[in-house]
Amino acid sequence: MENNDFFTQEEHKQLILLYKRLLRLSKDTLQKDDCHKLKTHLVKAMAEGTIPRNVFQMNPIIKDMQTAVIVAEEIGMRRASILGIMLHESVKYNLCSLESVKEEYGEDVAGIIRGLVKINELYSKSPIIESENFRNLLLSFAEDMRVILIIIADRVNLMRQIKDSPNEEARLEVANEAAYLYAPLAHKLGLYKLKSELEDLSLKYTQHDVYYHIKEKLNATKQARDRYIEAFIEPIRKKLEDAGLKFHMKGRTKSIHSIYQKMKKQGCPFEGVYDLFAIRIILDSPLEKEKQECWQAYSIVTDMYLPNPKRLRDWLSVPKSNGYESLHITVMGPEGKWVEVQIRTERMDEIAEKGLAAHWRYKGIKGESGLDEWLNSIRETLENSDSDMEAMDQFKLDLYRTRYSYLLLKATCTNCRKGLPCSTLPFLSTPTWDAAVRVPASTGKMYSSARN
Repeated sequence: MENNDFFTQEEHKQLILLYKRLLRLSKDTLQKDDCHKLKTHLVKAMAEGTIPRNVFQMNPIIKDMQTAVIVAEEIGMRRASILGIMLHESVKYNLCSLESVKEEYGEDVAGIIRGLVKINELYSKSPIIESENFRNLLLSFAEDMRVILIIIADRVNLMRQIKDSPNEEARLEVANEAAYLYAPLAHKLGLYKLKSELEDLSLKYTQHDVYYHIKEKLNATKQARDRYIEAFIEPIRKKLEDAGLKFHMKGRTKSIHSIYQKMKKQGCPFEGVYDLFAIRIILDSPLEKEKQECWQAYSIVTDMYLPNPKRLRDWLSVPKSNGYESLHITVMGPEGKWVEVQIRTERMDEIAEKGLAAHWRYKGIKGESGLDEWLNSIRETLENSDSDMEAMDQFKLDLYRTRYSYLLLKATCTNCRKGLPCSTLPFLSTPTWDAAVRVPASTGKMYSSARN
């Protein structure tokens, strides 16, 4: 796929690597001649040169391939989703018709493209997505719920790629949308890894100093944290081995966004957050013994360390609506520190990483066929309540409360009153933070109305 005008030298290298990676990820689901037909479409798109770069000057074919890799590798979707991503720009810019796509690749692919084109139209009419048209956005997806997963992957890809963009205004807009729209969507669908990445990158772009303040603190305390984790898990490891369980364990540092939320909620600096990490026990259990062995591991952990019964979360007996299963318990570890322990199986761990896609794959749905039940479950999950709209409204309220807390801190801190750097939370004394806590008047009015 050569076209010197369409690709820079670096982009051409990316193209080859991404194309090979996509083939490797999707070869078991692609139909005969799919690759040849797709390559022909892409060569035509490059020759026509009518598909523009976006506001960040990203090459459209490279961008779509990167999104397709995320969809295949990190969510677990294959043929129809990959082809839909790679062809939707051609349909949007009239290089081919939906009808021709349907004839060549099937209704499955055409339906996904139809949804993606509708989203593009929605964005052109309303570039900034607000809660009042959020339901309209969801209705655009009604034909095929995989479109939701694709736009989440597309936003993750966009957030990964724009770190060096000089277009600060566009990056802030994209980052704010990621925080109040796409991260809640990813959370509700069980895509916890992608949800955390969206939240962290959003914080990095919107509150740069806060993000790096916490990151530097984490780096400075990493060695001590690693030593503590090893001391905590070593006796548990021995007991689990003695019990004949197959497993692996790891310590997982909580996301920067999660730590920042704890700092705000508890009104404390980084040093005041005690649960910076969680221990994960992942069991290699046969399906019929999963619950038994998880509770066996739970018993071993709580025999060794004093548990806090108020912090037990049992998603084994009743999994979350997005398929998430796990046992969470907080115990008193060495040095009197509280430690969260998560117990799950390999199957449960993949569902926790890839959400509903993995959940339904384990239920026997293979490839791109037999997806009705899975797609209906996504629709039901999203339509279950108003929690997505509430999440967006809550984001706005949090901005107002953050500003209120910030002004209160400025008023009570001795240094702040003298115009010196804040002695309580140093990163609060920066122009970036000052800009970050400026809230639109409409948000303040909304908060006042809610309060009165």
